[in-house]
Amino acid sequence: MSADSRSDINIYRSRKIESLPQWIDADGIKIYTISAQNKPVDQAPYLARLAEVKKSRRAGWATTPAFVIFHDGESMAYLVLAWWGNDNELFTSVSVKTASGWIEDAGQYSFCVYDLEVFWAERNYFVEQIYCLQPDLAGYRARRLVSV
Repeated sequence: MSADSRSDINIYRSRKIESLPQWIDADGIKIYTISAQNKPVDQAPYLARLAEVKKSRRAGWATTPAFVIFHDGESMAYLVLAWWGNDNELFTSVSVKTASGWIEDAGQYSFCVYDLEVFWAERNYFVEQIYCLQPDLAGYRARRLVSV
């Protein structure tokens, strides 16, 4: 397929990625937002889903390095929760808001190329702050990808 025959929706365009130090849930999970429309993301609809996803997982969230992405995509809303466990493994949960509500279906939905910018930064923060001789959870939680 030539570049001229692709629709505009299939062409990579940077998206607004944000995270502020105060964007953290009650258990210390760092919150990021990504917007296809390059507008601020309303976090309220995502926070309720985040609470549901956390309840369904066996993790000591208050002591687990983790981050979440609230992604207003081109046509759907995505919640990507990622947490570190088993020394150096990154676990993920992807929820998508459909007409019938939030669903989690790993066979149909996953994180995308835009989310990977956050994943790469978080991988580096994890290596520097947690997967080292003197782990520092507070230091990890303080590190953020600067708005892109």
